[in-house]
Amino acid sequence: MQGVFFRANTAEKARSCSVRGWVRNLRDGSVEAVFEGDRTHVEEVIGWCRTSQPYAEVEKADVKWEEASGEFTDFDIRY
Repeated sequence: MQGVFFRANTAEKARSCSVRGWVRNLRDGSVEAVFEGDRTHVEEVIGWCRTSQPYAEVEKADVKWEEASGEFTDFDIRY
């Protein structure tokens, strides 16, 4: 379930952990994100999204690991 400021809070956390990528809302109300960086930092952001979002309750998180593309220079909110 998506909560208020989910994308903004995710972007703030990712940037604070030096994680690059993006986050966006999907039409079905879910959220999709791509995280790239040091695996420990990426795992920290994923864990935070699952349990510590201040205004959201995460019902389910599907994680798919892939090789880093190196295409990201920052963490963006996509619309």
